[in-house]
Amino acid sequence: MTYRVCFVCTGNICRSPMAESVFRAHVTEAGLDELVEVDSAGTGGWHEGDAADPRTAAVLEENGYGSVHTARQFQPSWFSGLDLVIALDSGHLKALRRLAPTPKDAAKVRLLRSYDPAADGDLDVPDPYYGGVDGFEECLEMVEAASPGLLAAVREQVEGRAA
Repeated sequence: MTYRVCFVCTGNICRSPMAESVFRAHVTEAGLDELVEVDSAGTGGWHEGDAADPRTAAVLEENGYGSVHTARQFQPSWFSGLDLVIALDSGHLKALRRLAPTPKDAAKVRLLRSYDPAADGDLDVPDPYYGGVDGFEECLEMVEAASPGLLAAVREQVEGRAA
């Protein structure tokens, strides 16, 4: 049975597609791509159908990640098919938990940086949209720092299902 992870930010053109690409690379490198499905969405629909922000795509490409992406809006009905919903900041966390149809679904929502053992008190990945490329590079650093911890948690769940 496939384990499904969805990363969620505001418009699904900056942070969540970046997290999706980075985490997919980690999943593939770990040999789990047949068992783990990774995607992303936004809390809003402003950019539905758009590609990732060009700065997101450039930073991903410069660092060896793929960047094929089409933005979409997260739908509450998706909770039933997802195992983990990863919010990029506390605003997304609250919005997603409000959308969750059940308490069990709300419990599937976690902050990405909660998987980074070196993250200090602020677990938000800042929105780089209104700044320069340095904000996108900072976003990538935060996503990369949290991905090994997230992968370990997902691997534990996947192996638990197989047992």
